[in-house]
Amino acid sequence: MTLDKETVVGIIGAGTMGAGIAQIASTNGHEVYLYDAYAEQLPKAKSGLEKILNRQVEKGRMSQEEVDGILSRIHFVEDITEFGKCGFVIEAIVENIDIKKDAFQRLEGIVSKECILASNTSSLSIASISSALKKPERFLGVHFFNPAPLMKLVEIIPSVATDSDLAQSTKEFISGWGKITVLAKDTPGFIVNRVARPFYSEALRILEEGVADVPTIDWAMKEIGGFRMGPFKLMDLIGHDVNYEVTSSVFKEFYYDPRFKPSFTQKRLVEAGWLGRKSGKGFYNYGEGAKNPDPNTDKELGEEILHRILVMLINEAFDAVFMNIGSAEDVDLAMQNGVNYPKGLLAWAEEIGLENVLGRMNALYEEYQEDRYRPNPLLKRMVREKQ
Repeated sequence: MTLDKETVVGIIGAGTMGAGIAQIASTNGHEVYLYDAYAEQLPKAKSGLEKILNRQVEKGRMSQEEVDGILSRIHFVEDITEFGKCGFVIEAIVENIDIKKDAFQRLEGIVSKECILASNTSSLSIASISSALKKPERFLGVHFFNPAPLMKLVEIIPSVATDSDLAQSTKEFISGWGKITVLAKDTPGFIVNRVARPFYSEALRILEEGVADVPTIDWAMKEIGGFRMGPFKLMDLIGHDVNYEVTSSVFKEFYYDPRFKPSFTQKRLVEAGWLGRKSGKGFYNYGEGAKNPDPNTDKELGEEILHRILVMLINEAFDAVFMNIGSAEDVDLAMQNGVNYPKGLLAWAEEIGLENVLGRMNALYEEYQEDRYRPNPLLKRMVREKQ
């Protein structure tokens, strides 16, 4: 099926992500069918969308006519058989592979043979989900970032079974919605959730070693590194249950590669129910009148923290290119637009010097003799060949 302006879009899951994708598709002129297995979620999604869009009118970013048009094109349906009209369906439900497989098996009996099916999964195997289908060649990953209407990046992930032309046509289709799209290999975490792991894990390691406390590490990454948010503030925002689960999943899926090893510190927070902002307490206390410690703003210490985490991120970005997870251009685009890094990691490496990056990685490996600090072969090769 050709994907164009006339394509009717179906979305399974009317939570924050599903409703956000519905908003994007409708804004771009598509008729949209939004379904949720829990019918009570649909009026909540509708009310939430109305509130978000009316705020755009209040701020002068949209006219009332535009908003009315967007809402009129979104059909909130309690019966998934309505999806028979759809030419493109995205699933945005719970990150459980069996539930996703079940949803697609049911859907395949409803949609046309030409309908393209996609999952918004952030880390589950696209090939595994597609195995539930009779026609796995029409299935791929289309991973939006939260909040979907604001975040520019979308990862497009074909599986080994995906039709050879489908990834590119889907990439062009989603790019037409004003998104920055990158192609990623079907491996755990794809590009962003794989490359970003050291932002959290190395910050946790620095904390556990007693090199610096939570506010100091956050201060260094934000004020010296230029990151929008420090790793601990970000983990508190994401939720430790979610962040720990993603880390554990990536660790397991990579056959327990030490580079992705989860932290006991974060595990204990999850066990204590200190999940971050949503529970009122995580690495920071969000209770009314709570006083959190001030950072140590020693610049030398701050730069040591920044460069230790940064070279680990760069090393992981090199690995993503080395293992053909994504092109160098796509890896940098993904990190800048998927997690708002101040610079592409590979461009940042060029700026500070590949010899410097490799030197710091070698020093860490020499100090710890742990595989998590092993320099990537592509980085070593580029330094050796002076590329």
